[in-house]
Amino acid sequence: MKNTSWISRLRGMFSSKFASGQNDFPVQSSPQSDTPLNAPSVIQQPYPVGSGQGSVQCISPAGLHRMAYLTWGDPQNPNVLLCVHGLTRRGSDFANLARAMSDRYYVVCPDVVGRGNSDHLANPMLYGVPQYVSDMVTLIAHLRPQRLDWFGTSMGGLVGMVLAGLQNQPIQRLLLNDVGPRIDPAFFMRLMKYLSKPVMFATQEEGLAYVNELTTTFGRHSPEQWRELNLPQLIQKQGKWHLHYDPQINAPIMASNPMTALAGEKALWNSFDAIKIPTLIVRGAESDLLSPATVAEMLKRNPNTKSVEIPEAGHAPAFILPNHIQIARDFFYNLN
Repeated sequence: MKNTSWISRLRGMFSSKFASGQNDFPVQSSPQSDTPLNAPSVIQQPYPVGSGQGSVQCISPAGLHRMAYLTWGDPQNPNVLLCVHGLTRRGSDFANLARAMSDRYYVVCPDVVGRGNSDHLANPMLYGVPQYVSDMVTLIAHLRPQRLDWFGTSMGGLVGMVLAGLQNQPIQRLLLNDVGPRIDPAFFMRLMKYLSKPVMFATQEEGLAYVNELTTTFGRHSPEQWRELNLPQLIQKQGKWHLHYDPQINAPIMASNPMTALAGEKALWNSFDAIKIPTLIVRGAESDLLSPATVAEMLKRNPNTKSVEIPEAGHAPAFILPNHIQIARDFFYNLN
């Protein structure tokens, strides 16, 4: 039922890099585990309504790690929509979108390594797009879809962009949610303000208020919607509430300099220019990450792209509201 030709090509390309010592995209697949990655000393948030769970074993130069994911829809559906979240978020962000899309897709929403129920990397300097691409190839090889589409928010869009720019890549349609090859400096300034300081909270409600304040740029939502979106971002450990990600995910960002940033942007433009599939660029009208000028350049450079702007949202639209979800449905169902 499921096509494996592109899987063998991708795995051959990635495994040859690893075997030759070019370990920028190492890959190893393993069977699914239905056991969430819960440590005995922590209290996890309940899984979103209607979701299933699993995990795959992945590899980095520092060793093995496991990546957890949530699912919606029929696991036998050969059409898979992979939804990949932003820097400090997790797969549960897509619960509303996934429920809406599960009539046509098996929707899979991973917790990128270092976030949520996934393992932390032994070497924090490996937190970056190359490792995330490697892990996603492992997940895709496990899922073995006939058709694969990709919804990527912020960091998740960058991962999809790099994968989609490779030869023999498996993605058929790509949605980039408020991200492009060029990151506006204003966003980095805002990012550093909260990534550089570890926080903990005495109560869950105190933590929720903090996360709600950080995510006001996601759009205009009700208190109930904010609660469903942001409670999974908190975890209780030893009586205190913490943000549900490895505080060291910022290590590569903190170690960057203007030269490495320019080199990274150039590499991202090269990946974007190589994309040959239908691509929708979604911009929050108030975004401080993706500028109108960058969107215009993306449209000019790649004829496979279209764009849409969402009012009353910044970085990045949460795709909770029905009219936002309809944008995704129209694009992935090829209605526009």
